[in-house]
Amino acid sequence: MNKITVLSVFGTRPEAIKMAPLVKHLASLPEFESLCCLTGQHREMLDSVMEIFRLKADYDLNIMQARQSLSSITSRTILGMDEVIDRARPDLILVHGDTSTTFAGALSAFYHQVPVGHVEAGLRTWDKYSPFPEEMNRTLVGDIAELHFCPTVNNLRNLEREAVAGEKFVTGNTVIDAMKTTVRSDFVFSVPELNRLDFSGRRVVALTCHRRENYGEPMRNIMEAVRELAASHPEIDVVYPVHLSPVVRECVFGILKDQPNVHLIDPIDVENMHNLMARCYFVMTDSGGLQEEAPALGKPVLVLRRETERPEAVKAGTVKLAGVRKEDVLALAEELLTDRAAYDAMAHAVNPYGDGRACERIARGILWHFGRSSERPADFNA
Repeated sequence: MNKITVLSVFGTRPEAIKMAPLVKHLASLPEFESLCCLTGQHREMLDSVMEIFRLKADYDLNIMQARQSLSSITSRTILGMDEVIDRARPDLILVHGDTSTTFAGALSAFYHQVPVGHVEAGLRTWDKYSPFPEEMNRTLVGDIAELHFCPTVNNLRNLEREAVAGEKFVTGNTVIDAMKTTVRSDFVFSVPELNRLDFSGRRVVALTCHRRENYGEPMRNIMEAVRELAASHPEIDVVYPVHLSPVVRECVFGILKDQPNVHLIDPIDVENMHNLMARCYFVMTDSGGLQEEAPALGKPVLVLRRETERPEAVKAGTVKLAGVRKEDVLALAEELLTDRAAYDAMAHAVNPYGDGRACERIARGILWHFGRSSERPADFNA
């Protein structure tokens, strides 16, 4: 019987982290030919993930340009995908999440009448401009896809609420699968400044902030809160791998560069980030992925956004929505530093995002869809 040719398309670091274990799992199964196409929406950060997971692309569109716009990302991906799809002739194209690569990859598949599987389907804020452009990207991909691999039951219900067509599975999140590879107790950081931190004697706060909707006043508010927190707690260290966006770096360095216990470093790869989170005290972030990853490590998360498309963690108690007002961010961070009961309640809550078997469930869902398995995979339930 012919193998099922699956072409996985991704282009950013977060997508690569979550898709790499799936690409490798499919490749390990005799029923599949697992192919990988990179768009290169991110470049250096994407390449580092590929190296860490020892994964080689079959196709690379290499679309990245300086100060690229959303329109250029989308158009260059669609044009590049024409040749890839004609050459690979996939039975199924997998896209992940909500990036411009995700939308353009799904649209390209639709133009070629190739079925689409959407990994990490069903996340919603119900505000098409927040996060921008992610909310509309994932909504549009939901309308295109025939297979929807939802991390949680809540994501499945979102799709049912929208009457989205296609087969839906609850799988858990593949990032939990990825962390089985990346987090190690004997890990040595490749960044000297991280190796110099005293994780056993001082509490370390891991910080990221980069989303477009936080540009301007929201980001300034967050940075002011971080500066005040670090100044009033000289016994802590704040580690911030600062995004390469000029808008982000101008704001961050302008406010935090002179605070001695705030360590502003360049972006770090997934292994360094996962192991930083494993050893830190808590996480402050506007990232989507970190909201899923940190709870798996028993770390409380303060989300630096007005809303989140991952309400499961808020409900479970692993995450608190801090917003973007200085007073709110500061108050919640202070609570985690000074109230042990509040900290323990978040650190010991059950992670709702997976058990490390999402890739297995996705593979079984694909086999069932193509009639290669008589048994539909059981849904993940936290």
